[in-house]
Amino acid sequence: MMNSWIEIKENSDFPLENIPFGIGNIPGVGPRICTRIGDTLLDLSTLAHLGYFDHLGKNKSVFEYSVLNPFIAKGKPFTCGVRTCLQESFMAGNLSESELPLLKEKAFFPASEVEMMIPLQIGDYTDFYSSIEHATNVGIMFRDPENALLPNWRHIPVGYHGRASSIVVSGAEIHRPNGQTKLPESSFPVFGPSKQLDFELETAFVIGSETQLGNTIPIEQAEDYIFGVLLFNDLSARDIQSWEYVPLGPFLSKNFASVISPWVVTLDALQPFRVQGPKQEPQVLPYLQLKGKHNYDIHLEVLIKTGDKPGFQVCRSNFKTMYWNMSQQLAHHTVNGCNVRIGDLYASGTISGTEPGSYGSMLELTWRGTKPLKMPDGTERKFINDGDTIIIRGYCENENLRIGFGEVKVTILPAR
Repeated sequence: MMNSWIEIKENSDFPLENIPFGIGNIPGVGPRICTRIGDTLLDLSTLAHLGYFDHLGKNKSVFEYSVLNPFIAKGKPFTCGVRTCLQESFMAGNLSESELPLLKEKAFFPASEVEMMIPLQIGDYTDFYSSIEHATNVGIMFRDPENALLPNWRHIPVGYHGRASSIVVSGAEIHRPNGQTKLPESSFPVFGPSKQLDFELETAFVIGSETQLGNTIPIEQAEDYIFGVLLFNDLSARDIQSWEYVPLGPFLSKNFASVISPWVVTLDALQPFRVQGPKQEPQVLPYLQLKGKHNYDIHLEVLIKTGDKPGFQVCRSNFKTMYWNMSQQLAHHTVNGCNVRIGDLYASGTISGTEPGSYGSMLELTWRGTKPLKMPDGTERKFINDGDTIIIRGYCENENLRIGFGEVKVTILPAR
């Protein structure tokens, strides 16, 4: 473990081994690239002007942007160098007493007092459907147990292209969407607010290196193109979705809002938590075959909070159960020559485990509303109510180390 002279509370998501990257709206300065150690936010632009990164070249201006894209574009040798420099500079015993007053005045801020901005300029966003437990549950509900998985599901990482413009950062307030819905007993659809608003527990990875149109990313090189990972909540209107998704898939039921956490955790920080993924049967095609440990042991939870009441945990799951891993998703996405750009976002799809309490959506937790969840205040939830705040948290942990993602939360307002 790395000990820092910056205070880090027990079970913090942000030890010195983490060093995530995000955009903080620094009081009196504006949006700047930041990191977080414990409950302290560090302004990297100020550290750059103080000479902390001079050995990495003349790159001071790259820390002054309002998105991470130019920083990520410098490449992993540079971004990893920044991360290593921060760890070495703020490790216990490496403090110069003369520096401390200036750092506290100019570069250090209480994390609770800095507004976090959306960290990326997201050009494109793709959502996958990679949890076999989630796909099976949905297939049982909408088809039958014998045909829960469609014939292609075990052969390709199924996905769809989403809407990047409606991705917002944690803390957002989103109005319940309107759209067409149709009851089974009705002959015609009606228009109005969704009655089956849902969350989807997901993670997402960020592209860190570009390709040219026509080129592919071999699966063995996929991780070289992934900068880091964050938490993702793909809000979904299930009643709108069930009416519109045939034949072309989700549209208005998904594109009204998705929510991401403000901190991007690098793949380097996640290395101690690599695990083997589920066995894939039948064997996948050669361009999707990959040896070694390429899943990550990420503990995930979802809470629903209303007003000033404490949040109530409705789900505990884990990313390690995902059938299709990030490398396979990226290799498949580009095998036809589709190019990728820095800041593109690739979401995992709903992450569900094998037990009912590990299902990553209200659709599954309440089994399409037939088994409502009982809340501590005596109310029930079939889906998400107006006024509810959905909170997703995630972290990796072993006997020596905890690396966390913070949280992503969103509050649902009534339809306009």
